[in-house]
Amino acid sequence: MKDILFLEPVLKEMIWGGSRLKSDFGYDIPSDHTGECWAVSAHANGDCTVKNGLFKGEKLSSLWKNHPELFGNVRGDVFPLLVKIIDAKNDLSIQVHPDDRYAAEHENGALGKTECWYILDCDPDGKIVIGHNAKDKTELKDMIDNQKWNDLIRVLPIKKGDFFQIEPGTVHAIKTGTLILETQQSSDITYRLYDYDRLSDGKPRELHINKCIDVITCPHEEVIADRNIIEFENATVEHLISCDYYTVSKLWVNGSQSFKQKEPFTILSVVEGEGNIDGTPIVKGDHFILPAGYGEYTMEGEVVVIKTV
Repeated sequence: MKDILFLEPVLKEMIWGGSRLKSDFGYDIPSDHTGECWAVSAHANGDCTVKNGLFKGEKLSSLWKNHPELFGNVRGDVFPLLVKIIDAKNDLSIQVHPDDRYAAEHENGALGKTECWYILDCDPDGKIVIGHNAKDKTELKDMIDNQKWNDLIRVLPIKKGDFFQIEPGTVHAIKTGTLILETQQSSDITYRLYDYDRLSDGKPRELHINKCIDVITCPHEEVIADRNIIEFENATVEHLISCDYYTVSKLWVNGSQSFKQKEPFTILSVVEGEGNIDGTPIVKGDHFILPAGYGEYTMEGEVVVIKTV
């Protein structure tokens, strides 16, 4: 099977979204408040369509169900991963995600949400929320009840190229001026802890305080990205993270470089530059899947690609 599956992204408007998904990636956004590009997704809330080849016009969820051979016959009722690009023109809510066990029990059998962030771009003084400062659940609840947000929330400086693994139970938020690529479990479960008292359609958005207190890990546990580098003749591969749900790497290609597919299927997202893969043109903003058994592939040009398996 040598048919690469290029996907049509699903674009979503958000109260905090902007227009960089159009200006930076060329997507046909619905408005200047577009916050998310669901680039590789078979989730019911954003199911990508194949743009080319034998399966042109088919939904990714349909391929997962009806053509498991494309994905190495990996077990599971749903395509397990979701890759997004997020444009935060304004601060996102401060939030936390449940793990699989809690989500299955409290969210009608949904998957939990482990995710990771690669910082595509940010303001010169960019910041991000990861973690909190409460030593235990008692202190956590007290700080929430008394709205001691500045004392509770852990804010970190960021720069382009930074990478963060966000385990379930981690308090987190993307802040103003940040553009990220997010790899996550195929889940749309988010518990809002604090939303800056903003209004959406004249009303505050729903908060989930009790669920947040249930799932927040106390004290905060830091996860350090691997960032191991392997040099090829015309490429550099940086391993970012491996966990139970995904392995994510960054590929810089300058020239022509061949790689061997060792996994059941391979997700590739072009985040900088342009070139080709086995003669097929690829540009910034393209997202595609190499199906099972694709084998060796060659990328040419000057491109930066995030690989997820």
